[in-house]
Amino acid sequence: MSVSSPTSLTKYLKVPFWAQILGGLVLGVLLGWLARSQDISWLVTTLEKVGDTFIGLLKLAVAPLVFFAILVSITNLRKVNNAARLASRTLLWFMITSLIAVAIGLVIGLVTNPGSGTGLTPADGAKPEHTGSWIDFLTGIVPTDVITPFTELNVLQIVFMAAVAGIAALQLGEKAQPILNLSESILELLQKALWWVIRLAPLGTVGLIGKAIATYGWDLIGKYATFTADIYVGCALVMFVVYPTLLATVAKASPLQFFKGAWPAIQLAFVSRSSVGTMPLTQKVTERLGVPKEYASFAVPFGATTKMDGCAAIYPAIAAIFVAQIFDIQLGVGDYLLIAFVSVVGSAATAGLTGATVMLTLTLSTLGLPMEGVGLLLAIDPILDMMRTATNVAGQVVAPLIVSAREGILDRDKFNSVASAPVDVDEQKPVAVAA
Repeated sequence: MSVSSPTSLTKYLKVPFWAQILGGLVLGVLLGWLARSQDISWLVTTLEKVGDTFIGLLKLAVAPLVFFAILVSITNLRKVNNAARLASRTLLWFMITSLIAVAIGLVIGLVTNPGSGTGLTPADGAKPEHTGSWIDFLTGIVPTDVITPFTELNVLQIVFMAAVAGIAALQLGEKAQPILNLSESILELLQKALWWVIRLAPLGTVGLIGKAIATYGWDLIGKYATFTADIYVGCALVMFVVYPTLLATVAKASPLQFFKGAWPAIQLAFVSRSSVGTMPLTQKVTERLGVPKEYASFAVPFGATTKMDGCAAIYPAIAAIFVAQIFDIQLGVGDYLLIAFVSVVGSAATAGLTGATVMLTLTLSTLGLPMEGVGLLLAIDPILDMMRTATNVAGQVVAPLIVSAREGILDRDKFNSVASAPVDVDEQKPVAVAA
């Protein structure tokens, strides 16, 4: 037994990471269906505990990871030629792809009428405990103390403090170098620890998917069938049509090579439902696709907290139309333009965390739609969030690729050979963001 166990473990570890995730997905569906159909309460509880523990481990590293990643990424810009140009181009492409995504969401919502025929009424909704508004969004950026944002996991405030610290460090120059060295070491330590958590993703997949099936089954999806299909179709169009088209035409890069390189991060995002939790893997696949490390170390953390085509563009667009139809409120051209504006400007409100409720409340409040509409969508949110987050992360890789290609800094040889050296968690070393 002592001889065979290590051998079995070695064989398992040699299985590609994507295959382990896929296996966890299939097993989770089967166990979830079994738990629900046979009413096995202990199995439901077990699946829930496994999934919650995995997400808890990811969230444990979120606050310090975001702070040190943003701080170090800002200071690393001093090592990149045309840093200001790269930063502005990155933001520009974030906005362009967000506009395309929200336009697709609006078209799908208007064509399919997701709120019609659901049997839902305004009485089925409930106001969320916390809502978002532009005043809350703007005033909420600045923390009242340095501890609360970390204990309450307010990622937007953490990003603000990290940005201030990074800019201050740039102003101090050599005097800040000891702090920067310490920050880079802490970041490597956090990323190394997070790699261990990521290695548990197949097990986390079993729990998360199993819990979703056991808790909701297919009945809930049936009631929200059109809305669920709209979100998945919209995200799929962005991920498999818009992004490849932009890569092929703007970046002159093979979409197939992109998916070969980025797929591990997209898979993990689908399972974990956390852009920030996926960030170390997102950065690694971005670097492996030929984006310079110095630039990737800025663009990926920046994107993980602000680039949300799934959560902040497609979802609020379709959800706003859904809520308006349930409450029998007519939306006009001005309302659709407001949705586009909120999606581009307010996407940072999602801050890379699981779920997009804050973004939805921000959209509804801007349009003057009833906040009770949020309650209509909370039950189905975990199922939607998987596809939304996968789209977010795909976009967080696409934008740096496009910018690198257009600026002539993309390593085409690395990009074209990524298929011969696929990203596998087993072969990872700590991701050093410093040059």
